[in-house]
Amino acid sequence: MKNNSYFCSRNSKWYMVNKVGVFCASSNKMDAVYYEEAARLGAWIGETGRTLVYGGANCGLMEAVAWAVHEHGGQVIGVVPQILAQHDRVSQYIDVTIHTADLNDRKQMLIDQSDVLVVLPGGVGTLDEVFTVMAAHTIGLHQKRLVFWNINGFWNDLFILFDGLKQRGGMTMPLTELACKVDTLEDLIAEIF
Repeated sequence: MKNNSYFCSRNSKWYMVNKVGVFCASSNKMDAVYYEEAARLGAWIGETGRTLVYGGANCGLMEAVAWAVHEHGGQVIGVVPQILAQHDRVSQYIDVTIHTADLNDRKQMLIDQSDVLVVLPGGVGTLDEVFTVMAAHTIGLHQKRLVFWNINGFWNDLFILFDGLKQRGGMTMPLTELACKVDTLEDLIAEIF
């Protein structure tokens, strides 16, 4: 059952969204549906003339979304940490490359360069990025919207964790001010645009 407290409020739209930051898996071992949905998001970004801002890797959902943006005429900004370049893991679909020293610099640049941040299925790296965005928002460093695309319920357990933190007083700001989740691409588009 859906808990409405986890869903975005459309009342807070006050800026134009041109640069869509995407956090997602670099793994090539996920269910096919996640790559398909990442490509659908990328196609929409490209077709509408928007820009993807992402971590620059040539694998996993990261490559799926970048490829689709590129194929559909959008611009791709890859924020590439030095270690990715050293291991030849940089996507060929990047139009603008921003080099960073490490993952911490990359996270900050992704936040700075994006108008909105979308979370697709991912692993530890994606969680690291998400928690950094939420913590920075909590202390007032930014007010960027963070939207989880909950494909096939991928993020349900995380939102149960958030619920527990809230009940135990571990969250100082209402979750609805920090993040929300949507179930479909159509819902995602309606929430952030």
